[in-house]
Amino acid sequence: MLGISRIAVYKKVKSGQIKARKVGRNYLIQQSITGGSTGRPLSANEKRRVDDVIRRVVKEYGETLRLLGKE
Repeated sequence: MLGISRIAVYKKVKSGQIKARKVGRNYLIQQSITGGSTGRPLSANEKRRVDDVIRRVVKEYGETLRLLGKE
């Protein structure tokens, strides 16, 4: 949701760049920090971006994806 790796999120939480609250072993990050992209429909522009990424992945890794699908 943030566009960075899980480890990068932990580092940013530890350094204070991302505000989070620790609950047990997990951290809670406010939904507003994630860009508000959770729990709402995608806009037409967002859908177009997702489609573009999917096309690029299939073009680059199509054969690999087909082989994985056979397993």
